[in-house]
Amino acid sequence: MPSIQSPQLLHFHSLVQLTYPLHHKNVFKLVNQNSSMNKWLEILIGLIFVIVPIYVWAMNYYGFGTAALEFLKGGIVWFVIMIGLLFLMLGISDLKN
Repeated sequence: MPSIQSPQLLHFHSLVQLTYPLHHKNVFKLVNQNSSMNKWLEILIGLIFVIVPIYVWAMNYYGFGTAALEFLKGGIVWFVIMIGLLFLMLGISDLKN
């Protein structure tokens, strides 16, 4: 006489079989780490994104200083500076490796 399993048990068994291979893998580890940015390029881009907005704001070319001061509440200048700082931190952390 063949054994008949309940649908709930069969469903649980198929879930265990599907998720079991994931228990022994590091899903957060990057598979292809060769596609990273050059560390010197990251530092250069970071410096550009930090220095250029501050320079344009300070020198007041084309009225950008006044516009940047007025639009500072919106955060565009701060956003560009933060992206620049992010690239700087990424580049400096890559120097350690």
